[in-house]
Amino acid sequence: MPRYEYRCKACGFTFEMRRPMSQSDAPAPCPRGHADTVKLLSTVSVATSAPSSSSPTPASGGGGGCCGGGCCG
Repeated sequence: MPRYEYRCKACGFTFEMRRPMSQSDAPAPCPRGHADTVKLLSTVSVATSAPSSSSPTPASGGGGGCCGGGCCG
């Protein structure tokens, strides 16, 4: 079940709630007793093994085993 982050407009408290995606836009009362809250936009970080276009490319010729070294021929 996904977690959603909310902030209370009355006291500024930020909290998370686990709920089904179908209820993500439902009102989420502040744990401190206030009703006026807003759902925050969350970012997701996903790690991959493939380099992205924004990743710097490694310099060639730097031996790490047989990858780019002179041992394979």
